[in-house]
Amino acid sequence: MIHSMTGYGKSVLQLPTKKITIELKSLNSKNLDLNARMPSIYREKELSLRKLMAKELDRGKIDFSIYVETTAEDTSTKINTPVVKQYIQQLKNVINTGDETEYLKMAVRFPDALNTEREEIDNNEWQKIEAEINVAIASIKDYRLNEGEVLEADFKNRVAIIENVLEQVITMDPERVEGVRERLKKGVADLREKYDENRFEQELVYYIEKFDITEEKVRLKNHLDYFIETLNSKDSNGKKLAFIGQEMGREINTIGSKSNFAPMQQLVVQMKDELEKIKEQLLNVL
Repeated sequence: MIHSMTGYGKSVLQLPTKKITIELKSLNSKNLDLNARMPSIYREKELSLRKLMAKELDRGKIDFSIYVETTAEDTSTKINTPVVKQYIQQLKNVINTGDETEYLKMAVRFPDALNTEREEIDNNEWQKIEAEINVAIASIKDYRLNEGEVLEADFKNRVAIIENVLEQVITMDPERVEGVRERLKKGVADLREKYDENRFEQELVYYIEKFDITEEKVRLKNHLDYFIETLNSKDSNGKKLAFIGQEMGREINTIGSKSNFAPMQQLVVQMKDELEKIKEQLLNVL
């Protein structure tokens, strides 16, 4: 069963004073490329989160985000009352207008008027967040699995098309070989020279062997079978499928270069077209 690298997962945690939203998005990539965005209070957990993502999601370009929305009066920023009072007194000494509101507006803009206390991570809270992260991971894995099922159906359909065209190639091959034989005989006859019939047959066999595609047909059929076998295996292995796809392409190209027969080359073009579509989609397979 294959999995796509494209996926999306989300989970929301509602706490008494805040709402925490966890999002995971992934696209295809040769390796794990994780971009993590989260409030500074949770940064100390980033390394362990990266290890978790590598273990659970394997590879892909992954955006991981934690968004925090405050839903109640809960702030780490406090007014530094003594400092603000000092600023107000100094302002009165400079410009005594008698307007306390104006003094206060100016005072709170001065340095050290506000104190921001560094928040410490709450272990109980983090345990709840971890649980929701695992929910988001399970969600994106389900998404990847569903996308993988769509890709698998498409692969099997295109492999079946290539197999069908290959059967046409196999059926056409005797006609191609006979065509080559007749062209050579005609070419020799046109020379109007006497020639050794036995020697001609030997050279003809040698020439036809150079254009023989029996091995390529067998290997291509084996690669197609192995591709389907790998698709049906328990583990998703996009790199292995890509390698098999390259081998399929090698055999198709060789058949095309050896065929020397226009109708067969047209069939080769059809197989190449289907294989290119397979290769393009393989970039998304985990």
